[in-house]
Amino acid sequence: MKFKSVLISAVSVMALAGLMTPSVAEAAKVPCSTAKLIVPWKAGGGTHVLFSIFEKTIAAMDVKPKLKVVTIPGQGGNKGAKEASKAKPDGCTLFAIHQSAFTSHLNGRIKFHFDAFDPVALLTDTPDIIGASAKAPWNNYGDFQKAVKAAPGTVPTGATFGSTSQFTWLQLERKTGMKFKYVPFDGTRQRMTALLSGAITLGGLNIASGRKYIESGELKAYAIAADKRDPALPNLPTLKELGVDMSFSLKRGIVAPKGTPKDVIDMWSGILKKASEDAGLLKQMTAKGTGIQWVGPAGYQKWIDTSFGEFKTIADEMGWGK
Repeated sequence: MKFKSVLISAVSVMALAGLMTPSVAEAAKVPCSTAKLIVPWKAGGGTHVLFSIFEKTIAAMDVKPKLKVVTIPGQGGNKGAKEASKAKPDGCTLFAIHQSAFTSHLNGRIKFHFDAFDPVALLTDTPDIIGASAKAPWNNYGDFQKAVKAAPGTVPTGATFGSTSQFTWLQLERKTGMKFKYVPFDGTRQRMTALLSGAITLGGLNIASGRKYIESGELKAYAIAADKRDPALPNLPTLKELGVDMSFSLKRGIVAPKGTPKDVIDMWSGILKKASEDAGLLKQMTAKGTGIQWVGPAGYQKWIDTSFGEFKTIADEMGWGK
């Protein structure tokens, strides 16, 4: 009887164990206590700032491994991408990425894009704003669109050619029939300087880079390319409200080298989901004009496939990479 009781207890424990799935963090094994998150742009840039918030949040969480942001700038983000793609797929190297991966690939600057990685989590959402110099003669979107249509290809519009900063305007051209005169800039800072001085008339903004200038009247904003208005600028209408069926946000996420085990991918996705729900992180992201929209690996892959198709359509029309 005693043996039978012990046997029944053992079977019960085993059955219960089968029902109790261990946490993702406990299930996966990685050979490091701190993983490296490669950000392929300079320290202090938007991507570095946002993922540094994730780094600090995860450092305070009761999870292992931790995360350390490492910047590897150069080649328009491609230097870091190349290093990340060659890293061992063991969960100790992750890569911060956004739609510039599409534009770099479609422009022929790099042979791969998201397809060299396994998706972990889509995390942040930073909508573009249709911005203008304070010297621009139009005070609302309707007047702006009417004037640009009346003089196609003449209004100076700042962008980094073949990049995400140009993609918004190319989309707007396709949706409205407007045509802009593109003026090239190497980065956001140079474009902002030109907008503030009036050297160019139009240029893309976001809440983080443009809010104080919009509120002070140093820059104008005609619309935000989001599905709904941003609480930081509640009087700024969306393009959709104005009759333009378009939205565009810089969507930042994290990927891992191709071949990273699924349990490791799920582990990191779970850690990032937990960090995304942290009240302190959410407050800091709101202050940066960035929304948090965690999407796991499967949903992230669907977004990648759809977005690549959209980018390729415009790239083919523009003759990029030829």
